[in-house]
Amino acid sequence: MGNAQSPPADPRFAMASRAFSKQELDDLKALFDSLAAQSQSNAKFISSSVFQGYFGIKGVLGVRMFDLFTQSRKDGRLTYEDFVIAKEIYEKGTRDEIEEFVYQLCDINGDGIISRSDLEAVMHFIYDTIFSPDGAQPCLSSGRDTMEVFLSAATLSKEVEGTESRMSFVDFRNWCKILPSVGKFLGSLLISPDSGRPGFQVPYLHHPEKLSHDLLSLRKEYAWHIGGALAQQELEEWKLLYHSAIHGLSFNTFMAHITSGDGPTILVIKDTEGYIYGGYASQPWERQSDFYGDMKSFLFQLYPQASIFRPTGANNNLQWCALNFSSDSIPNGVGFGGKANHFGLFLSANFDQGHTFECTTFSSPCLSRTNKIRPEAIECWGIQVKGLENEQNDAIKETVLERFKEDRNMLKMVGLANSSE
Repeated sequence: MGNAQSPPADPRFAMASRAFSKQELDDLKALFDSLAAQSQSNAKFISSSVFQGYFGIKGVLGVRMFDLFTQSRKDGRLTYEDFVIAKEIYEKGTRDEIEEFVYQLCDINGDGIISRSDLEAVMHFIYDTIFSPDGAQPCLSSGRDTMEVFLSAATLSKEVEGTESRMSFVDFRNWCKILPSVGKFLGSLLISPDSGRPGFQVPYLHHPEKLSHDLLSLRKEYAWHIGGALAQQELEEWKLLYHSAIHGLSFNTFMAHITSGDGPTILVIKDTEGYIYGGYASQPWERQSDFYGDMKSFLFQLYPQASIFRPTGANNNLQWCALNFSSDSIPNGVGFGGKANHFGLFLSANFDQGHTFECTTFSSPCLSRTNKIRPEAIECWGIQVKGLENEQNDAIKETVLERFKEDRNMLKMVGLANSSE
């Protein structure tokens, strides 16, 4: 008669455990025990419903996340070993490991293929989570149809005859790069729901009541998209400082309204072609005879496709603000990137025209249908930054990663984790 033996320990569990401190492991065990008790499993495993309920990941994405945690056993039982292994990959893994995990998460059917229908399911989940009727600002959210702008940014380059086009791993990386809000959201699903997860916050858009919502180009979904490239403390409230429908197409009036604060601003343009795009100005708009600004500025597209274009480091031609100069080499107006008279984005001082060209400063394309801009509406939003004074004082001493520690996982996932180290 032989003695019954326990199954050998999973070597991945021992390796994963070493990535956590003793306190972190104790916390994971306490969380597991609590969820297992709710699962009525004699503290042996966590059920799918309890797992999804705690992390707030429901529907098809919740089912897929649970499947990844249980290593696709299909037995409905998430063990402590499973829990630690998956958390180690998702929270402590290398950039490639985190990206691969989230890439697999977007494979909703688990068939090794990420199709457009998979991406639609992901974006609908994001919409329902962030812009639910109970939480969204009335009249400032356009509904699920707006999420099409994010789907339009996706490249599905892998084609197999007789099947739907699919997204490659490289396609996925690029998609998260130009849509950092998506990357942040998917990269923080397993952070405690009570701790304020990156990618979930939407700025409150404060504007005059007399301004019809229909005249606003910046919708909640667009603000969430832009906010993906910003720090958490910049996502509290954005105040409309200037709108051409209220203040008229006047550069002097524009400057008078936007220079009332020292915080960053967001310039949004809707042109007569129906395209919506703009730029984030990290520095105040001030009369200069040359480019200025810092590497936090970026350009973005909102419609018909959403993308964000960060500085490449190719040059320092970031912000432009010229007023009352008589030289042709110093065009009067506001702009971003490129070079004088050939900007990535530019509005002339008359505010009746401008241009947008492919730009090495941000590696951005022409932002509209054509290079010439005919504005239909111009908006400028001021970002109300909490503790701006302290942040400015500390900025000299801190790197980007130190200031935005809460976004560490997301930065790894989109390939920025080492860019400032």
